[in-house]
Amino acid sequence: MLNKEVLLEVKNLVTDFKTEDEYIRAVNDISFTLHKGETIGIVGESGSGKSVTALSIMQLIPNPPGRISGGQIIYHTKDHRSVDLTKVSGKEMRTLRGNEIGMIFQEPMTSLNPVIKCGDQVMEAIMIHQKVSKRQARLRTLELFSQVQLPTPDLMLDRYPHQLSGGQKQRVMIAMAISCNPGILIADEPTTALDVTVQKTILDVMLKLQRQHNMGIMFITHDLGVIAELADKVVVMYKGRIVEQGLVMDIFRNPKHPYTKSLLACRPPLDKRLKRLPVVSDFMKQNAQGEIVELQKTVSEAIGSVSITKDERDKAHRELYSGNKILELQGVKTWFPAKKSFFGRTLSHTKAVDDVTFDVYEGETLGLVGESGCGKTTLGRTILKLVDAHEGKIYFKQQEILGISEDAFRPLRRNMQIIFQDPYSSLNPRITIGEAIKEPMTFHNILANPKERKEKVYDLLKKVGLEEKQFSRYPHEFSGGQRQRVCIARALAVNPQFLICDESVSALDVSVQAQVLNLLNDLKSEFKFTYIFISHDLSVVKFMSDRMVVMNKGRVEEIGDADEICNNPKSEYTQNLINSIPKGRLEDIQSSIDKKSSLLVNT
Repeated sequence: MLNKEVLLEVKNLVTDFKTEDEYIRAVNDISFTLHKGETIGIVGESGSGKSVTALSIMQLIPNPPGRISGGQIIYHTKDHRSVDLTKVSGKEMRTLRGNEIGMIFQEPMTSLNPVIKCGDQVMEAIMIHQKVSKRQARLRTLELFSQVQLPTPDLMLDRYPHQLSGGQKQRVMIAMAISCNPGILIADEPTTALDVTVQKTILDVMLKLQRQHNMGIMFITHDLGVIAELADKVVVMYKGRIVEQGLVMDIFRNPKHPYTKSLLACRPPLDKRLKRLPVVSDFMKQNAQGEIVELQKTVSEAIGSVSITKDERDKAHRELYSGNKILELQGVKTWFPAKKSFFGRTLSHTKAVDDVTFDVYEGETLGLVGESGCGKTTLGRTILKLVDAHEGKIYFKQQEILGISEDAFRPLRRNMQIIFQDPYSSLNPRITIGEAIKEPMTFHNILANPKERKEKVYDLLKKVGLEEKQFSRYPHEFSGGQRQRVCIARALAVNPQFLICDESVSALDVSVQAQVLNLLNDLKSEFKFTYIFISHDLSVVKFMSDRMVVMNKGRVEEIGDADEICNNPKSEYTQNLINSIPKGRLEDIQSSIDKKSSLLVNT
């Protein structure tokens, strides 16, 4: 790194949160340094303390119940002062926030005011910190919207957040965060729920802006693949502590801590076919005293022990595709009215699903992949008759289902279940998870009485890795991964033959994601399910799928064996999807380092 000027020094930081009985230490004695023009990646699972570290730096920890109980956060300002952020007044911190330290939050929809136009929100931040006129603020906002590559910036100024896509909203947040040319940009999981192509664009925008303004970037994520192609240094956090930190190439080439090894191994690889994904417990466990015990295993050993050979896969597929079809789609179209006349006649349609044809075999996992808006979720809901089709035919076990009434379809519905993306909004917050799992059994009159249904719920909880005693707990008492397991158990309660998983792991940490994906495959082996697995993450779809359907703008772009599509994509669209996936390979990291060095020299 050519520029060694220090921007931020975090020294022995401790942040606590008070419960009824005690203080819980969320950040425990951590230290790191950020320089100008440098990107430091902070990595770890949910609950590791990443976001609390960022909020501590921004002095946004709610007090009570939180408090910074130890350490220093030394920030070196634009006018070359050194200030301890833990000791500055509220007024001075408000001046530093936005003006000197910008932050991008994980969920842009909750960070943007839904009743104020996007342009006005950015203009407001500029006028507060820069003391300029409204006209000057508008011109600056237009310039920023161009810098973050928003299409038609002048139109975007007058649009409300709900009128923008997820990627566009995140770009508005970036524009707001950099509006005052801050010295530091803190990005807290800014690309977690975005398509890989949108994510790549966002990351490219951030790096371009970093070069223009020589910012220091603190990038928080649970995905080491993203960090590999973005960061100069990596800080790995686990349960509030830093377990490992160093240069990105050193961490990826030779990870020292078992937790770092597990994070590297959890992400599905594109270049191998695995039976199951390695998880954290493959690399470490805790003893009775709560100390970490390393299980001597390298990343390559963990992956190699669960790899599938091409011959094994070919043999399994010959048997699979000599069987029966469970689902057949013929020319399915799902169109929504886009424009209507004064008298209510539809003048044009949005073609969410446009002439889709394919089959699914019993016992198969068919992957459905594409960017947001490609029609994959609408297609899944059309198959389950949750959305009305405009045209076409769908056969489930040779019975045509689009043309039948809801009463006639109800006996089939128990055989066709869906696991949604957001488990929290899929569960009723007012009823216990045990009752939520039991509810569909009661509706479909499965088993003889409530006692038998309760015993069935206990059995399902065990199968998805939960405990009987959790029957009486409510959804808010569980983590995201546990809630998704509850939703899986609820879908299994009616003994379905066919399941649609709609982005069911996209918002989970990579380590938790690996556990849920392994669970879905284990359940498939035990109960002989058929899956349609919907995701924008091609590496996840490849791991899960026998065949893959790539969708683009409502149509099938290409269909075929999942490995063949990943290794030899036919269409340019599929190639772009694959190229956008952060792979975390050493050669990619070195290429990224060389590119940054070259740009710094030229600058």
